[in-house]
Amino acid sequence: MHVYIKVDQHLTILQTSSAFLPKLSDTVKCDPKKMATQGTTGANNATTRPPPNPSPLRTAKFFQANMRILVTGGAGFIGSHLVDRLMENEKNEVVVVDNYFTGSKDNLKQWIGHPRFELIRHDVTEPLLIEVDQIYHLACPASPIFYKHNPVKTIKTNVIGTLNMLGLAKRVGARILLTSTSEVYGDPLVHPQDESYWGNVNPIGVRSCYDEGKRVAETLMFDYHRQHGIEIRIARIFNTYGPRMNIDDGRVVSNFIAQAIRNEPLTVQSPGTQTRSFCYVSDMVDGLVRLMEGNNTGPINIGNPGEFTMLELAENVKELINPEVKIIHVENTPDDPRQRKPVITKAKELLGWEPTVKLVDGLPRMEEDFRKRLGIPKNA
Repeated sequence: MHVYIKVDQHLTILQTSSAFLPKLSDTVKCDPKKMATQGTTGANNATTRPPPNPSPLRTAKFFQANMRILVTGGAGFIGSHLVDRLMENEKNEVVVVDNYFTGSKDNLKQWIGHPRFELIRHDVTEPLLIEVDQIYHLACPASPIFYKHNPVKTIKTNVIGTLNMLGLAKRVGARILLTSTSEVYGDPLVHPQDESYWGNVNPIGVRSCYDEGKRVAETLMFDYHRQHGIEIRIARIFNTYGPRMNIDDGRVVSNFIAQAIRNEPLTVQSPGTQTRSFCYVSDMVDGLVRLMEGNNTGPINIGNPGEFTMLELAENVKELINPEVKIIHVENTPDDPRQRKPVITKAKELLGWEPTVKLVDGLPRMEEDFRKRLGIPKNA
């Protein structure tokens, strides 16, 4: 075999041995059937390697340290309620990272200074070096007002932020849970939605930074799971409401309650027949903890299958909070899903979870919180 090399305008012929060339037997042989098995999802998901080992303190013979749990976006609405739940266990040390784009320190004020609690101002789009055992990855603006305000930042949070958290999980051997969203189903052509539905999402719409960002985040989770053996959990959370929601965040429940308290008309986006399913925040947190502590990777729908039209929700808020307010129609936003209702069969069977708080019971609790923050007492 000869190799031709051009040197100083002359063609030099070098005799080479076949030893310098790779042999076919040295190349990696891929078994398509094996690769297909590794590419499956759900509880039977095979990984290419075992998960990384956690800290030796987890298996120490004489002394076991507290479980160190990281909550990204822990100063936000759902995140702060999750922190409350985790702090109830005296064996947990909770570390919260948040950049306060939509979160607030006020949501965590009862824990600041507690010896088992730590709060770090940090943006997940930057790497984080820390030792933890579990990661609840909630960081991302979830309200259209906020994620449309800075769509590039939103998709960076979903993609780069998730990459950084997966890299951390890989380094320290932590289990990681991603709060994905029902928005991965887009404007669904299947109703109600179960986890096998792939969705109907506009990839270039004004909501795509959030919808497609979460879809990519789910992809990254499973790729790290298959390639590096990371222990993952994925929750597809549906509409959630409760105390500590941002009062003017643009989501329908907070909008209606704030408007009713302020004696303003309830603005229903046309046509008003679009549906949502509303899960109270304590039920949502319970589902997330059960998923993290269970053995199933997901994705699993966490939401309340009770379905309401926007007009029905407005009528409920009017009846419970302020019967005097009017209900008016306003123009709808682009790419607004027409229907949203979870199938929670997996959550029931695999997690033993289902919501317990009804909408008529949850709305007054949220009203009380909003009145306190707005400084508007309820009329006797």
